[in-house]
Amino acid sequence: MIRLTTNRLTTIRSSFAIFVPSALAFLLKGEAEIVRNFLLDTLQLQSWEKTVDCYSPGQGLMPASFKVRTVPLDENKFDEVLDPDFGESAIGRVAPVDSGLWWIILLSAYGKITGDYTLQERVDVQTGIHLILSLCLSDGFDMFPSLLVTDGSCMIDRRMGIHGHPLEIQALFYSALRCSRELLSKDDGSKNLVTAVNNRLSALSFHIREYYWVDMKKVNEIYRYKTEEYSTDATNKFNIYPEQIPHWLVDWIPEEGGYMIGNVQPAHMDFRFFTLGNLWSIVSSLGTPKQNESILNLIEAKWDDLMGHMPLKICYPALEREEWHIITGSDPKNTPWSYHNGGSWPTLLWQFTLACMKMGRPELARRALDLAEKRLVVDRWPEYYDTRNGKFIGKQARLYQTWSIAGYLTSKMLLENPEMASLLFWEEDYELLEICVCALSKSGRKKCSRGAAKSQILV
Repeated sequence: MIRLTTNRLTTIRSSFAIFVPSALAFLLKGEAEIVRNFLLDTLQLQSWEKTVDCYSPGQGLMPASFKVRTVPLDENKFDEVLDPDFGESAIGRVAPVDSGLWWIILLSAYGKITGDYTLQERVDVQTGIHLILSLCLSDGFDMFPSLLVTDGSCMIDRRMGIHGHPLEIQALFYSALRCSRELLSKDDGSKNLVTAVNNRLSALSFHIREYYWVDMKKVNEIYRYKTEEYSTDATNKFNIYPEQIPHWLVDWIPEEGGYMIGNVQPAHMDFRFFTLGNLWSIVSSLGTPKQNESILNLIEAKWDDLMGHMPLKICYPALEREEWHIITGSDPKNTPWSYHNGGSWPTLLWQFTLACMKMGRPELARRALDLAEKRLVVDRWPEYYDTRNGKFIGKQARLYQTWSIAGYLTSKMLLENPEMASLLFWEEDYELLEICVCALSKSGRKKCSRGAAKSQILV
């Protein structure tokens, strides 16, 4: 549970995923100093001198969470010290990738809602942004513009087969990059970084829209793929075998609607529906306007599966039987339709609300909110719900959870303040598309006009 004061941030244990909905609730209520303190306090934890088996985390890494440790100064005085966790205490000892991305997104939201841009102009804050971006944009062996990460590096922090290029990280990465363009100072020292951000945004946008998108038409195209294509003009660029299309998908995907799949890697497509990644694809305009509308159409068409008795499923469907044994390592907490393996998480309500408001469909958000209101208070605000339809309180769910309460409150406030909500999402950036990944020639250097970019995203 988080306890916040306007003088100092105090907490027993906190993390970015937990605090972000709380921060937005504070900002919408006009209690901005709490959020300012959080941003500055966590910035001081960046690149802390910690090691895991004598290996230091990358410079710019933000902690997954932190604890307050009381240090005696003398007999009558005590001081509080924040001890960050960069993964050395995490499940599986995995360093967090999403923390730095959330920090940038929250910093941007703070400025837009309060109108106070002095925080982002501070030298230490600008340095923090530079360090996070440098870490994310560094060159490596990867051939894709998407961010390569290990399993358990985001909200789904246990082994769930999402290593590689999971959608959740790509959507948050894209959002953080769009925020960074607005946050970075306009001096010469940031010029090269802004160019790198623009290039990555353009490439990432094309990559996700082209290769992660599935609807009935796309599934049928994959069903007829030819394999072992070596040419640069190959249609099946990742050598996906049609046999990978799961049986559940054929009957599940609606005629109208589609979604971003969970992952794309060589010879592998993860067709599971991951809610957080799809919602942030809408919020950040990572998807085209047509794709964004189709995602909400799918959620509405599959309401019983994705909402059930308690919104929203963190992913669908759950891993079961041998698949659960192999992929999760027989994780007793991630049994089918529980926790991160198909559990229902009320904290996702605020992100669903934001996505619905962006697309002009607030009635869907109200419908989900009405569903949650019937049980959350009675059930004492549990962290998550279990079973295929979210009927039961999670078997290991903690009660009176901050992010469950904050997710609900933030959803209510967003619906009551459409103008404020509009500050938290991004529309399509046509100038970004002019960099031209949408109309690449064989040489990869062809430029496209704004008109061509517009026509590309509308198809």
